[in-house]
Amino acid sequence: MNIFKYLTIIFLSTLLFACGTNNGQKKSDFILKTNSKNNTFLNNESLSLTIENPKNQPIDSVQYKLENKKIGESTSLIDIKLGKHTVEAIVYSNNEQQSVFQNIIILNNETPKIFTYKIINEYPHDITSYTQGLEFFNDTLYESTGQYKESKLRKIDFKTGKILKNINLADEYFGEGLTILNNKILQLTWQKGIGFIYDLNTFEKINSFKYGKSKEGWGLCNDGKIIYKSDGTEDIWILNPETLIEQDYIQVYTNKGPIKEINELEWINGKIYANRYQKDGVAIINPKNGAVIGVIDFSPLKKLVTQHQGLDVLNGIAFNPKTKTVFVTGKRWDKLFEIEIIEN
Repeated sequence: MNIFKYLTIIFLSTLLFACGTNNGQKKSDFILKTNSKNNTFLNNESLSLTIENPKNQPIDSVQYKLENKKIGESTSLIDIKLGKHTVEAIVYSNNEQQSVFQNIIILNNETPKIFTYKIINEYPHDITSYTQGLEFFNDTLYESTGQYKESKLRKIDFKTGKILKNINLADEYFGEGLTILNNKILQLTWQKGIGFIYDLNTFEKINSFKYGKSKEGWGLCNDGKIIYKSDGTEDIWILNPETLIEQDYIQVYTNKGPIKEINELEWINGKIYANRYQKDGVAIINPKNGAVIGVIDFSPLKKLVTQHQGLDVLNGIAFNPKTKTVFVTGKRWDKLFEIEIIEN
């Protein structure tokens, strides 16, 4: 092919692509401004919005939206979820409308409280278990473990460490978190985009479910009605308990910024307790807005278990409703600790 024809085809193709992606939309004549220089707010503050009009275009009216919900020029952020949001201004001018966008970040207005703990009991735990999920049901412990070719679902007598029931996952699956709701066990896998549903009593696999925008599976918990799922980011997804479809999400934030690598989850007295991967600590999260209201440093526990080459981080937190105490362990730890959490 003639080199000039070849270059002409490339040029025309590029031009067509550029025109096709423009969608006929021109750049807005207006600029949306907030009352914060860096567009970051505390959730006890108010958001105020103004429209800059550098071309002095006539403005008939302006409609503001925060995450597709109508708001006024000034609105309180106290009931808005924390994290990243997009504000839209729809400007009506010259019988046309233009949308202008601005990204904002909402932080918690309070510093997380520091909690400590007291060890009440120590119980044996399988040192080979790469613990990913932990949950009590009827005073019996259920555990999901990870690693390819090692992943399991187990029912355990927590006092003795005896395995009451066990199934192995297929070699291609890396097991993650689990939770129990409506006599079913839900178990995540890591990067395959799929979770499994088992009969609580028989451990028979009765169904599976696919993830949505969350991509990966890390931790699960439930409040008796709603299921919460982490994916290794700062996001915790809210799943429909019947369809397991992701309906919404919260972003886990402090007064400084996001807390990422949210891992194993547990619902305790109206709050979400979340292991942070590689941190040997737990964040206590308000499920309504994602605020970290407390933190617990469990790093000293790792020194109390058998030290060996395969020893890994803290992971696994479960609340026993019968004893009203919390149980924690880690990946390939030979102990399960029963603790009492103390607010300083």
